[in-house]
Amino acid sequence: MQLNADGFFGATILIVDDTEANVLFLRRALESVGYKNLHSATNGQEAIAFCEQKAPDLVLLDLHMPGMDGYATLEVLRKRNDTFLPVLVFTADTTSEAKRRALQLGASDFLTKPGDLLEICLRVKNFLQMRQLFENEHRQKEILETRVFDRTRELQEAHVEILARLAMAADYRDDSTGEHGKRVSEMSARIAQAMNLDSETINLIRYGSLLHDIGKVGIPDAILLKRGSLLADEYDVMKRHAEIGGKLLANSRSRFLQVAHEIALSHHERWDGTGYPRGLKGEDIPLSGRIVAIADVFDALTSERVYRDALSIRDAVAEIARGTGSQFDPNLVGVFLRVMAPELGLASAA
Repeated sequence: MQLNADGFFGATILIVDDTEANVLFLRRALESVGYKNLHSATNGQEAIAFCEQKAPDLVLLDLHMPGMDGYATLEVLRKRNDTFLPVLVFTADTTSEAKRRALQLGASDFLTKPGDLLEICLRVKNFLQMRQLFENEHRQKEILETRVFDRTRELQEAHVEILARLAMAADYRDDSTGEHGKRVSEMSARIAQAMNLDSETINLIRYGSLLHDIGKVGIPDAILLKRGSLLADEYDVMKRHAEIGGKLLANSRSRFLQVAHEIALSHHERWDGTGYPRGLKGEDIPLSGRIVAIADVFDALTSERVYRDALSIRDAVAEIARGTGSQFDPNLVGVFLRVMAPELGLASAA
C-alpha cells in the first residue's frame, strides 16, 4: 500500500458479504470517515478473484455465505498471500467456536454484527497502519538485499580481476603476451560447459584455472626461459612449480582460490599415474585438474615458446588425442574433441 495525498483513506478495502444490507452498512460507515476505494463481493469465489486482480489492503469478511464460505476463503487467502493482508471477520456468529476457528485460519481480528461504527473504523485504521509498517519493512529489506547483492557482485568482480592480473604477471615470465592463463581459463570453461557442469562449478574452474602456473614465479629464469630441452635435474626444478603454486594458494577461505590451489597442484598429474607432483592416477586426480591439463597442453602446443615454434590447431588436437588414456582422461579428451570439432571443420557429435 503506497500512501498518497489521501493517506490511508486511499487504501483498497474489500467487503465480502452475501447480504446487501451488511455491505451497505460497512460501506457507509467507512465512507463517513473518508475511505474512498471500497469494493464488495458476495461470496468467497468473487473475493478470491478480486484479490488476485487488485491486491486489496484490507478485507472485511463474513463467515456464513453460500458456496465458498468465510472459513474456506480465509484458507485460500493465507495460502496465496506472502505479504501481510489484514482480514477482519465481521459476522453474526458470536460463538466461541466461530471465533477460535476464524483466528486459527488466519483472521486478523473478529468483529460481531451489527457492530459499533466507531470500533469498526478504528480497527480498520489500526490494521491499515500495520500493513503500511509491514510493507515499509519489506521494501527496506528488499533495498538492503539489493545493496548486499550489488556489493557482493562488485567484490567478486574485483576478486576475479585480481586473479587475472596475478595470472598475467606470472605468465609474462615465459609468455610474451601474458595471456596464457586467460586462454587456458577460456578453454577450461568451454570443456566444463560441454560437460554440462553447473554454472557455479564452471565459473570456479574458469577463474581458478587462471592461476594454474602461478608457481612458476619460483622457477629461475635460466631454466624457465632456456632454449632447447631441459636436463634431468633442470626438469626436476621445473616440476617444482606445481608444488610452489600449491603452497602459494593453500589455506584460503576463498572458494576461487581453493579451486585454484587444487588445479595448481594437479594439472600436471597424468591419467596413468606417471605425472607430478603426487603421482595421482585416474579419477583420483581432481576433475578440475584433469580439465585444465588438456587446456594447458593445448595452449602450450599452439603458442610460440623460446625453445620451439607453435603447432597448428589441427596438429595440437592430434597430439592431445594421442595422449588419451596415458596423459589425459579419455572421457575428457572426447569432450575436448567435440569442443574443437567446429574449428577443425568437423560436425560436432551430440
